[in-house]
Amino acid sequence: MNALTDAPWKRNLAVIWMGELLAISGFSLIMPFLPYYVQELGVRDPRQVALWTGMLTSAHAVAMTVASPFWGNLADRYGRKLMVERAMFGGAFVLALMGFAQDVYQLLALRLLQGALTGTVVAATTLVASSVPRERIGSAVGLLQMAIYLGASLGPALGGVLADTVGYRPTFWVTAGLLFVAGVSVHVWVHEAFRPPPQARGSQREGWKEALRSLWKPALASMLLVRALSRIGLRTVDPMLPLFVQELQGAGTGVASATGVVVGAAAAAGAVGAALWGRVGDRLGHRRVLAACICLSALLYLPQFFAQNVGQILALQVLTGLVNGGLLTSITSLLAQISPEGREGLVYGLDSSATSVANFLGPMLGAGVVAWWGVRSVFLAAAGAMGASAAFVLWLLARSNGRGDPAA
Repeated sequence: MNALTDAPWKRNLAVIWMGELLAISGFSLIMPFLPYYVQELGVRDPRQVALWTGMLTSAHAVAMTVASPFWGNLADRYGRKLMVERAMFGGAFVLALMGFAQDVYQLLALRLLQGALTGTVVAATTLVASSVPRERIGSAVGLLQMAIYLGASLGPALGGVLADTVGYRPTFWVTAGLLFVAGVSVHVWVHEAFRPPPQARGSQREGWKEALRSLWKPALASMLLVRALSRIGLRTVDPMLPLFVQELQGAGTGVASATGVVVGAAAAAGAVGAALWGRVGDRLGHRRVLAACICLSALLYLPQFFAQNVGQILALQVLTGLVNGGLLTSITSLLAQISPEGREGLVYGLDSSATSVANFLGPMLGAGVVAWWGVRSVFLAAAGAMGASAAFVLWLLARSNGRGDPAA
């Protein structure tokens, strides 16, 4: 066997990497044209389009906030591979139905169902974190984040082209097909020698109690707060970026493709950043990487407020993607370091809930900012959220100086 697959965890990582690439490509196909799909479903007022885009982007996060600890506890009890399959096949089913939506209310209901059934990132991360040697966590998580970012790069670019050529509805069906193929690949080629630890064999009620107790642990609570604050910054901008590209370029032909290029290029930069920063974190410490990346991210959102054309926002989004890739990888790696053995599913379930809360608040914040102060203002809101998160991280570093707490 070659070097990539000469150990079970490496073989699984390779298959999960490809599966997540397909899954995230599928999910990301719809994002460049979601505001335009809202317009096709009958919403015409620009403020209402922004508000519905924010609600649709946030809707799945509401359901995922509640569902993630439940799925995480099931992962620790019955196996992580099963949860990856559930997320991918469930996503294929729901996204196929979105192509048949007749109004924004049906689309909203399906987005809620998507949040309850999916969560491929947390499922795949839990499977990787539970099987990779601890000293290789940063590199492995960085590679997984690279697949996620590459999927988020390829998906919007392909989605924009498909939307401009074959229409919005068929693009949802392409998305469902990619997720189905990803689920089949994991089912066939990933092998998990799973044995639940004693503490994971209790009832679901006991699992929820343990989840609530875990929130009082300072190291975990600190990381979850950093995750939520930084994610709010990211998700304030992401759903509104198509509207900003439309403002810069105009609403003529090719705006979906232009949006796909911007979103895709930023995601490609994130893929490179995730892989590079993951290796740096294994060598120098993930706390240092987190502090550097989150400060740079806060600074890079500010000049985007002044962008005058698509080329400028493209360049700034690429730079932001490079540092945000390291930001996400460092948080995930620190969570792996503080996770009790056998309870990675619980920890990443809580992490997914924190992410989902932010995924709800961020787009709603962005929608409100756009409705009241214009689309450019989302970059100032993102810089503020990232700045608050950066201040908290720097305070944690100062407080923990010399104590060696991996999550402080």
